[in-house]
Amino acid sequence: MEKINYQLKLDEIISHLDGVPTLLLHACCAPCSSYVLEYLSNYFKITILYYNPNIYPREEYERRKNELATFLPKRNYKYPVTLIEDNYNPDEYNEAVKGLEKLGEKSKRCYECYKLRLKRAYDYASQNNFDYFATTLSISPYKISSWINEIGESLADDGKVKFLYADFKKRNGYKRSLELSKEYDLYRQDYCGCIYSKEQSKKE
Repeated sequence: MEKINYQLKLDEIISHLDGVPTLLLHACCAPCSSYVLEYLSNYFKITILYYNPNIYPREEYERRKNELATFLPKRNYKYPVTLIEDNYNPDEYNEAVKGLEKLGEKSKRCYECYKLRLKRAYDYASQNNFDYFATTLSISPYKISSWINEIGESLADDGKVKFLYADFKKRNGYKRSLELSKEYDLYRQDYCGCIYSKEQSKKE
């Protein structure tokens, strides 16, 4: 099966934009958002959706959210970038990965976590008349970009809102996020977010 270059698909979408569309961007933290916002804010009016019921514990969730909120005003963007927080209900995550808890990173458990958060982004975008929805998740070398894009594509099948394909780690996106994190002294967590990734990080 031929590997899809999602960066080229993003290039194609951007090259055919008409005006400045609205984008609902799911984000997990400030470091992952830094480069993605630098890039996409040149083409879209962005609303960030902070929806991450997977993050454990609550203190970590709040720390990542506050870091993102503090970081945004420090940057000048071509088009508006705003932030909204969704509900924090870990039960939603626990239900989504029920029976998969013992699987490792990059497993079916992670797939269901991507799906949970992308579905919420899609629902919010479609209910609030956004042109596109997307997520920052693909910037991480620890995330499987093909899964993220396949889920997004599937959700957008009904045509209510378009999915913005992406693999933000391409073209040194991840490297740029590291540079921005250092420049703005951003808190960079040492595990993905869930209790299972935290435990695995401790072991390693």
